[in-house]
Amino acid sequence: MNVRILVVEDEAKVAKALRDGLTAEQYEVETAQTGEEGFYLAQAQPFDLLILDLMLPGRDGLQILSSLRSLGSTTPVLILTARDTVEDRVNGLDLGADDYLVKPFAFPELLARIRALMRRGRGDQRVRLRLADLEMDLLLRRVMRHGQLLALTPKEYDLLEYLLRNHGQVVSREMLARDVWGESTRSCSMDNVIDVTINRLRKHVDWPQWPRLIHTVRGVGFALRLEED
Repeated sequence: MNVRILVVEDEAKVAKALRDGLTAEQYEVETAQTGEEGFYLAQAQPFDLLILDLMLPGRDGLQILSSLRSLGSTTPVLILTARDTVEDRVNGLDLGADDYLVKPFAFPELLARIRALMRRGRGDQRVRLRLADLEMDLLLRRVMRHGQLLALTPKEYDLLEYLLRNHGQVVSREMLARDVWGESTRSCSMDNVIDVTINRLRKHVDWPQWPRLIHTVRGVGFALRLEED
């Protein structure tokens, strides 16, 4: 599964360099150039890591960090900034940052710190995943929709977790075979297993009176998203 990184950086050249460099390392990267945009994206989408500048227009980095932690976010945060005083570092770490890198920096060092944070605790460690009224408790392995507990098999749970982590994106049968079933190659029999499991999952998640969340993208795969999206 790809590691998703949100880079909140107002300097366009730095943001582009980070996006290009991290994308070349096979990370999936989103960027935001204002504090408000960064805060919105950090809440609206699942990320495995947040790279956060402190000096941002609008809401600054420490405000974003403090707000995210107060909302229960456990996504690892790497502060990336020109501020290099001890007080700045202490403030950032006290507010919930996981690491601190001062500009200018060497890109290999940034990569090493990202790898270390992923080993210590990926965004996979988030306690809950949610989309609209669908919520998954990762600690209890419990799924609720519209206040109703869904009785899923272990494989249905794993499939739904994968769709939730990639919500809004189309996932192919090849991706599901590899990442959910652990199969290195796709086959017709594997496609049948995936389709049957998707159909069973739909019966749990998409009751007729609720907005549909699981969508088939013909010829490509599946997507978990709100029907109106």
